[in-house]
Amino acid sequence: MSRNPGTSRTSRFPRTVLVSATAVASAALLAGALGAPATAADRTPSATPLTMTVSLRAGLLKEAKADTAATARTLGLGAQEELHVKDVVKDRDGTVHTRYDRTYQGLKVLGGDLVVHTAKSGKQLGVNRASKAGLKVDTSPKTLKAAPDNATKVVWAPRDSSPVLAYESVAKSVKKDGTPSEIHTVTDATSGKRLARWDGVETGLGHSEYNGDVDLGTSGSAGSYTLTDAERGGHKTYNLDNGSSGTGTLFTDDDDEWGDGTASDPQTAAVDAAYGAAETWDYYKDVHGRSGIAGDGKGATSRVHYGNNYVNAFWQDSCFCMTYGDGAGNAAPLTALDVAAHEMSHGVTAATAGLVYSGESGGLNEATSDIMATAVEFYSNTDEDPGDYLIGEKIDINGDGSPLRYMDEPSKDGASRDYWSSDLGNTDVHYSSGPANHFFYLLSEGSGAKTVNGVSYDSPTYDGSTVTGIGIDKAAQVWFKALSEYMTSTTDYADAREATLSAAGDLYGADSAEYQAVDAAWAAINVS
Repeated sequence: MSRNPGTSRTSRFPRTVLVSATAVASAALLAGALGAPATAADRTPSATPLTMTVSLRAGLLKEAKADTAATARTLGLGAQEELHVKDVVKDRDGTVHTRYDRTYQGLKVLGGDLVVHTAKSGKQLGVNRASKAGLKVDTSPKTLKAAPDNATKVVWAPRDSSPVLAYESVAKSVKKDGTPSEIHTVTDATSGKRLARWDGVETGLGHSEYNGDVDLGTSGSAGSYTLTDAERGGHKTYNLDNGSSGTGTLFTDDDDEWGDGTASDPQTAAVDAAYGAAETWDYYKDVHGRSGIAGDGKGATSRVHYGNNYVNAFWQDSCFCMTYGDGAGNAAPLTALDVAAHEMSHGVTAATAGLVYSGESGGLNEATSDIMATAVEFYSNTDEDPGDYLIGEKIDINGDGSPLRYMDEPSKDGASRDYWSSDLGNTDVHYSSGPANHFFYLLSEGSGAKTVNGVSYDSPTYDGSTVTGIGIDKAAQVWFKALSEYMTSTTDYADAREATLSAAGDLYGADSAEYQAVDAAWAAINVS
């Protein structure tokens, strides 16, 4: 193929049959809380998202940063508190949603994040808070425990109780299966009691598929090409060559024809990872107007061939990267489309709501990655693997052809929950995601028996009610808007219901069929 030297281009290449993965649980932190969101009556319904270009977002961030002191006063925050802008989203009707982290006397407040909703007129429409309690903490107590190694002094602000002075430490290690671990531990600075613990590395599950020849963004010139996608923020794909640390080596090629469609060619896994990253980038930009994981137009990094016989994939926020193992016998790389979409969506969650990876918020974090990966699969819509509501159906990890998870009836996997209950937060996050996955299926397709793209489903409801779906496109719009504009780090299932109702009201109106469907789908999984 001929091309102009020095430009980015799209090449074609064969991809491989892939993938296998196992669910790996991560340790945990908080539960969730929502403040007073804007009501649907305050908004003019508009289902069309505003495309957040990099320059528009930069301008909004600049404005928000200039107004942080005034915003803090408007919210009634104390003189010792400061707001720090994390993200800004603007709707087509002019409403701006500004997400803040908070410090107290210069100390980071864990659970201090909030979202302020402001109308085009400048009127404040509402605030979503991760913690309800006001901040008043003695940062220099007479009795202070010795700080753990490498610990940082912070303020711990749990959902419904008083904030306290605390230490946060991070211990890095590698689990028995080869997964890296970044264990965050929070301890009370005066009593030494452990308050919370969670893993900063979020693991995911793969989905094997075969899509034949696909387009890929590469860079370079004749004789020297790299897997660098200049059209998507400079996303790069690296070869770890069965190592488990560092970045690895950037994939290069002489003729810009990558892989041979088999796992024996190291390039094939790179092809899959790069393609999955590109499809996911395009989905978020085309459907939700978001330029990249963090919304700043910058690409992430993919690392393939991690470890030996490593049967998993994970997102790591500290390196802003997705990492994929080669599976059992190093013969089944975990680099499928929905694996990439699942892992990249963990990054989107970290850049927006920051749902803590434990308790109910951890289940919602995992569900968000399943939900958005499913939406990406429907968006990509390949003939070989049309969109479905089965997670991991091509892996056959159970040896009987069954999928890893079922969104229409999660309990069919033998571990996930169909419905919310008061002990849900004590369940592994990969299984406490079940009710939210079930909610999303019901909102998309409705209850009862039906066939979608050749797959049969029969979704029950907690109360025996009938739910009418609104389609996956609208359902995904509702979930993403709730995630990016209304959820916070401590959001639980009850809060997620309020967040999605606010989102549906914004998009379609409080009297709309879509709003009523959201309410009905939550009731159908025992959240009301």
